[in-house]
Amino acid sequence: MSAMKKANLQSQWDDSAEAWVDFVRSGKDYFRDHLNNPAMFEVLGDISGKKILDLACGEGYNSRMMAKKGADVTGVDFSEKMIGLAIQEENRNGLGINYAMADATDLHIFKNNSFDIVACFLALQDIEDYRIAIKETARVLKNRGRFVFGITHPCFESRTIEGKQVAGWMYSSGFKRKAKEVSAYLRPEETAQYFVVDRYFDTHSEIIQWRMERLIIHFETTAFHRTLTDYANALNDAGFLISRLKEPRPTKKGVELYPIMEEINRIPHSIIFETVKS
Repeated sequence: MSAMKKANLQSQWDDSAEAWVDFVRSGKDYFRDHLNNPAMFEVLGDISGKKILDLACGEGYNSRMMAKKGADVTGVDFSEKMIGLAIQEENRNGLGINYAMADATDLHIFKNNSFDIVACFLALQDIEDYRIAIKETARVLKNRGRFVFGITHPCFESRTIEGKQVAGWMYSSGFKRKAKEVSAYLRPEETAQYFVVDRYFDTHSEIIQWRMERLIIHFETTAFHRTLTDYANALNDAGFLISRLKEPRPTKKGVELYPIMEEINRIPHSIIFETVKS
C-alpha cells in the first residue's frame, strides 16, 4: 500500500474520532453491545492473566473490557487521534493498559512470541494489507497462541460496486440504502423481504458512509470485501489453524430494544474466527 493511500485511510479514522467515541461510549453502537461483543467474549473465554494484544483497538473500548476481565492488555491502532483518546481514558481510569500507535502490518515494536492472544474486533475488513497483518500477528504470538477476530460476514455484506448496489436487504421499495438511517422501531413497509447476494467473488474496496442519525458527526471509512477463502488461505499461509467459527446472533435484550436486529436472526451480520498458531 502506498504511503499516500495509507495516510488517507488514517485520516478517515482521525476525522471520525470524535463521533466514534460518542457512538461507542454512549451505548449507540448496539450491534457491538448486543451482538458482536457478547459472541467475541464467549469465544475468548477466561482471559484472566493472559497477555493480549488488541489489534486496531480504536479508542480502547474493548481493551478496557478485557482489562476489567483480568487480562494484561496492550492496544495498538494506526490512528493517532484514536490512540490519544484511548490514552486519555486510561489516564482517567488506570486499568493498566498500554497503548501505542502502530499499523497492524508493522508490529516491529513487539518481539517475536510476545502475546498469548491477539484479538481484533471487527477491524480486519478495514485493513487493506490483511495478509501482512495476519503474518505479523503470527510473529508476535506465542506458540499455540490464539488469534481471535471478528469481521463483517463476507457472504452477507451490503455492497456497492461502481455505484451499483449488488448485495443487501431488499424492501418493498427496493434496496435499503446504507446511507439512510433505518429506525430501530420498524414500520411495516420497512420490513426486510429478502437479502440479495451477487458478485461475491469480486474483491474490492468500498467507501462506507456513516450517516446514521444517532451519530453526532457523519463520516466515511474504507472497507475491503474479500471471500472466506481469501481469509482462510491467508491464515493457513501464516501458520494458523482454524479451531472454531461462530456466527453471532443478537441477544434477546438487543432485539427487544432495537427490533431492526431481528434481521440478524435471519442472516448473519458477522463471523468470528478462533485460530491457533501451529
